[in-house]
Amino acid sequence: MANNTNMSEDEKVLHGMGYAQELSRRMGTFQSFAISFSIICILSGGLASFPIALSTVGPWMATIGWVLGGIFALIVAASMGQIASSYPTAGGLYHWSSILGGKFWGWLTAWTNLLGLLFVIPAVNVILYGFIRDLFFSGILHWDVSTWTNTTMYLWVAGITAAQCLLNHFGIKLTTLLTDISGYLIFVITILLVILLFSHVQSFDLGKAFSFVNTTGDAGGGVAPAYGAVMAILMGMLYPLFTITGFDASAHTSEETRDAQNTVHKGMLQSVFWSLAFGFILALGMTMALPAVYTALAADPAQTALSKEVMAKLAAIPGGPAPADMAVLGWSSFSVLFNTLIAPSFLGKICAIGIIIANFFCALSAVTSTSRMIYAFARDGGLPSMLANVNAGYRTPVAAIWFTGIVSFILVVITTPLNAFAALSTGCAMYLYMSYGMPVLSGLLAEGKTWTTFGKFRLGGLSKLFAVIVVLGVIGIIIGGHAFVPSVGDFGAAGFVPGLIYYTIGFYAILIVLWFAVVGKTFKGPPMGAEIAKRQAAIAAQERALAGR
Repeated sequence: MANNTNMSEDEKVLHGMGYAQELSRRMGTFQSFAISFSIICILSGGLASFPIALSTVGPWMATIGWVLGGIFALIVAASMGQIASSYPTAGGLYHWSSILGGKFWGWLTAWTNLLGLLFVIPAVNVILYGFIRDLFFSGILHWDVSTWTNTTMYLWVAGITAAQCLLNHFGIKLTTLLTDISGYLIFVITILLVILLFSHVQSFDLGKAFSFVNTTGDAGGGVAPAYGAVMAILMGMLYPLFTITGFDASAHTSEETRDAQNTVHKGMLQSVFWSLAFGFILALGMTMALPAVYTALAADPAQTALSKEVMAKLAAIPGGPAPADMAVLGWSSFSVLFNTLIAPSFLGKICAIGIIIANFFCALSAVTSTSRMIYAFARDGGLPSMLANVNAGYRTPVAAIWFTGIVSFILVVITTPLNAFAALSTGCAMYLYMSYGMPVLSGLLAEGKTWTTFGKFRLGGLSKLFAVIVVLGVIGIIIGGHAFVPSVGDFGAAGFVPGLIYYTIGFYAILIVLWFAVVGKTFKGPPMGAEIAKRQAAIAAQERALAGR
């Protein structure tokens, strides 16, 4: 090991895996929780993807489906946490898969995780732009935003992304301060929003809030393609899982976390648990408040941009309004709900501003997580080595941070004119959960065989059962994700929009060709065995250089 008698236990563990302590360890248990909780951000996906719940199987998906999705996410977090406790490194998932499943499996995991992470940032920042436009400028200031174009969005997203990169550039201390604030902000705004929603509930009929109805196709405003009940459930699970994702951020910041072997899994589990609990109450509030939208629209139709035809359809629903009926509003169901019921009040305006800030912090945390993944992959040769450079003053991977921001913005510019944002936003959840399942699958096969060294957190007899649940759940997510974003139009026609399956097949075809043509012969992966001992002198030199000695 590197000769340093003052090494902490974290540094000893990191050196034992062949890496120098280049990043600054400033994160404790709350910070590890807050960075994942900020990325999950129920005030982002929990609101923006609410129409997915309504337009698949109605209120059932927003309530029962949310709970089922949250429990699955907890099982995933526990399975990942057990491995993270054994191998607490930045870019964790890639490292875990490499050790437990081999170089090719690790390399494939790295790119799958990286694709999901790079999709998260533009997805959230485009959602943030939509909230700024619809909730603030339209809902609060009553501006006419109908003239805002894609160019307007590009300018907003570019400025937002640059600000997030700058904040990450100047150190993990600043970033964690902001994510700490974000954690408290999400709790406060969610509680306030829930109070406002329940103040508009006309009938506390929980039966309606848990009703199951297939609203795919035209019945749900065309949000989801028309399918039977089973496929509707699989597509609807994108609602909780698009929201409760990104908790691998705790793992990606392992090298910046104190007592990482005993902390990282807590960050993941706690972030998922509290998102599940508060997200359920929020979803229940939105579902039960929906019928009141009819009264508000009747009193002031100008509060919505709905067409006269849609208004007439809503007014003609037999038996009066029910939560499931609001699926006909399609993608506008949340914005109409918020602008008609919540935004007019002073506290509603506070909620709107809080939602916007929380979404900014969500993508800020995603930049942190993604840049650490890129840094870790680059130092092992999976990406250009310059992306592994660490600024000696701020102790942050600045090249990886700005690379993350630039690629994220480019994805927005590419996907918008192609009408491919649905593939990008759905893909971020699907690819992330695929990357979560890959090390868990390799751990299932390696546990008790090649995987015999464990950390401080163990699942014991639940380990293999949880792993099987994770693998089966990920298969369901893959099926639901591809069904939700089908191809539109005829192949070769000017209006053809490729479905998510095209991205998946193309992406993995390129990776496999690259592996067998070039990468498999040159990529060494994370250090193992004798290679770790050989690195100790270089590790000591790296740490002295960063310390200015």
